[in-house]
Amino acid sequence: MSTAAAVQALPKIDIRHLTVNYAEKNHEFTALRDVSFTVEEGEFVSIIGASGCGKSTLLSVLEGLYKQADGEITISGEPLEGTGKERGVVFQHYSLFPWMTTRKNIAFGIAQVRKDLSKKERLAIADTFLEKVGLGDFGNKYPSQLSGGMQQRAAIARALAMDTDILLMDEPFSAIDAKNRIVLQELLLKLWEGNGTEPRKSVVFVTHDIDEAILLSDKIVVLTSHPGTVAEIIPVPFDRPRDRSTLVQSKEYGKFRNHLLHLFYNDIADRIGGEEVVL
Repeated sequence: MSTAAAVQALPKIDIRHLTVNYAEKNHEFTALRDVSFTVEEGEFVSIIGASGCGKSTLLSVLEGLYKQADGEITISGEPLEGTGKERGVVFQHYSLFPWMTTRKNIAFGIAQVRKDLSKKERLAIADTFLEKVGLGDFGNKYPSQLSGGMQQRAAIARALAMDTDILLMDEPFSAIDAKNRIVLQELLLKLWEGNGTEPRKSVVFVTHDIDEAILLSDKIVVLTSHPGTVAEIIPVPFDRPRDRSTLVQSKEYGKFRNHLLHLFYNDIADRIGGEEVVL
């Protein structure tokens, strides 16, 4: 195999035996223990698990904000060291600068990774992505003038406009009402799948929502309760593109969903000494 082919075959993200410890009030506790999985080029991977299992901690490590106590993480074969321009982030809360218009918020994100572009070019890209997320008429509005769902659309537009190879998403729809959550899930799928001419982003998506994970993902990593360890890594067996209404009515979907629910709830029952949940 040639060197170029070998590099191409490397996972986009490779996490091996990751352990993360915290020190608090002279006590140390473990948030994540011996976590290993990969994210391939263009793969959409969801992380699910109970509250406190370390999902957001894992994402913070991938962002370069926390240092692992043990283990190894590589990005395209290179050791992870701090933050990087190849990683874009969508937070649980919108994280838009309140003193900037929506358009300028997106242009600011672009400026962090594309110093070579002029202000005019950055604003033009911002306008393109505002159109893609249905906010073409709201570029001159400030975040306070937008609904929660619109603010999260703007946050997604900013992350995508930065054109990073990797997209890290920490429960981005958890604060959104049920109707808009569905709209944003469909929008994210559409933007991620693209028109087939451009490579897809590699996505790590943290969620509590099992149905959301199934709809969006190529693979689901289930973490146990504190400390977070990998209970199971499960490929999602449904072809793309996925139609939500058809998918949820299939027997295969119900069986797959029940398996995830079994892992999710019986882990919680084990931790509190409860009885096994029968689904």
